[in-house]
Amino acid sequence: MDAASSHGLTTEMVVVLCVMAFTMLMFMLDRIRADVVALTALIALGLSHVTPVDRLFDGFAGNAVISVMATMVLGAGLDRTGLLNRLSGWLLRRSRGSEQRMLSLTCAIAGVISPTMQNPAVMSLFLPVASRLSSRTGITPARILLPLVSAIIMGGSLTMVGNSPLILLNDLLVSANRNIPSGVATLVPLKMFAPFPIGLALLGACLAYFRFFGARLLREGEDKNITPGRTESYFAETYGIDGEVFELTVGADSPLVGMSVAEVEVQKGAPLLLALRTGEESRLAPPGKNMLWVGSVLGMMGPREYVEAYATANKLKLSSRLRQFGDLFNPGLAGISEAVVPPTSRFIGKKLADIRLRSEKGISVLAINRDGHVHRDDIRDLPLRSGDMLVLHSIWTALAQAARERDFVVVTDYPKEEQRPHKLRIALVIFAIALGLALSGELPTTLALWAGATGMLLAGVINMDEAYSAISWKTVFLMACLIPIGAAMDNSGAADWLARGLLDLLPRHPSLFLLQLVVALITVGFTLVISQVGATVVMVPMAINIAIAASGNPTAFAMIVALAASNNFLSASNPVIGMVVGPAGYKPIDLLRVGGPLTLVYLAVVLVMVNVMF
Repeated sequence: MDAASSHGLTTEMVVVLCVMAFTMLMFMLDRIRADVVALTALIALGLSHVTPVDRLFDGFAGNAVISVMATMVLGAGLDRTGLLNRLSGWLLRRSRGSEQRMLSLTCAIAGVISPTMQNPAVMSLFLPVASRLSSRTGITPARILLPLVSAIIMGGSLTMVGNSPLILLNDLLVSANRNIPSGVATLVPLKMFAPFPIGLALLGACLAYFRFFGARLLREGEDKNITPGRTESYFAETYGIDGEVFELTVGADSPLVGMSVAEVEVQKGAPLLLALRTGEESRLAPPGKNMLWVGSVLGMMGPREYVEAYATANKLKLSSRLRQFGDLFNPGLAGISEAVVPPTSRFIGKKLADIRLRSEKGISVLAINRDGHVHRDDIRDLPLRSGDMLVLHSIWTALAQAARERDFVVVTDYPKEEQRPHKLRIALVIFAIALGLALSGELPTTLALWAGATGMLLAGVINMDEAYSAISWKTVFLMACLIPIGAAMDNSGAADWLARGLLDLLPRHPSLFLLQLVVALITVGFTLVISQVGATVVMVPMAINIAIAASGNPTAFAMIVALAASNNFLSASNPVIGMVVGPAGYKPIDLLRVGGPLTLVYLAVVLVMVNVMF
């Protein structure tokens, strides 16, 4: 490594730096899916022979990837027991009507749970909890979700499996040992609870920040209390989706005879078509290809005068009594809901027409809320983005079944099926045993986590199909492709070359604290534009080389990078932030006002605690 850097740039270093620059640029432009970009970069390293073919796909078998999969399965198991449904009731009782007490308790519990699974998974579990708390207390989601997200991000630092950067860290430390200069101690992988004191300090700082300062910066926002019983007023106010549901029977002289559902929906002035009865079959969210014949009954929603005008124009017999669809439109069976598209969704970049939610899932998309702008017309051809809010109408059981695939996270508090509350105790026991084994050091962390996941499968807490669905393969693929890229940075000498170039830009003989601060700030900057996983892969090899050149502790510098990579409270590029921007209606100025000071608090705590520990 020293020899390579002393002779300047080599061909291998140039290739690695070009691949890394391409990856960072594509991540920033967000024109191509992140996992496709990572795979392209990985293949480029293989074709250029920078990384040996027999080690090119090591990331897919790395401990980091296997640990991520285990935490996803464990989290899904806990979700199946209805743990968080019980938690929301407990929080309401304990808060005794105090907003501050409820907020502190909710954030503390979310922070304690977050180190046991991936942050987006924790946020997915807590979104319905936040919705229920909001609906029962009248406190707007804007005052709940950002503190909740912050606690999840900071609490994720309590263990080595709470977030992707910390999970990646040990693999990157082991990889760096291949190029450690003689005389430098071998880097030892960190135990599961190695960052616990740092995470505890971060979580405490988060709770104190929102208790004494941050809560004043949170705006009231719009009232987004979303429960099946309140959907009419909420969706009428937010999306203009109002009125009653009417039955319209197609007569022999109606121009709708022979038309398809899709053709009816694009008619100018057509109310929302939510249900169709043809012959003896009634169904919600009828597929667009279904045809209308004499005697077909339409379930349409809108203001009475609006629907009456449409019925007159199209020679339809209108009935305000739901004789055919009474059961289908029972609020306990079906209704309108709201869901957010997470960063790991397979729907991103696809049009609604291609997703076929109605024909395959029985779910109608009524509107899309994107960046505060509501789209209701021609939404079938609108490509979906991460953070989009979908307004859905469906049977609750169909919604619950579709939500299991995790392509959208339902924000609305709705009746769910397939909960296994009778498995709660055994799930908690299995979970505690898995964490105990990991903490004891008797088993590697990866094996301990998978032992817990297997225990939940054998105990019937979760079945194998549900376990497969719980795993976000996009996240797994992204990490597996980026790990070898980080190793190539180190093996080629590119990380050392960059580190020495940075040292040359700083004052002569800078203090270790200044170097740590610079490394942390650069990492935060990268995190805002290329994701926390990308920032970790780029910066850990570079930070280790800076530490070695400055006679510092390489593990301490690497830990600072892994922690700083999660320090993103300012942008929806953070997957967890992106999940709450839509439901809470946050604007960029909201994130800057609340997240700016919190970013500085996070940096200060990390730098102080790392220096105390190392």
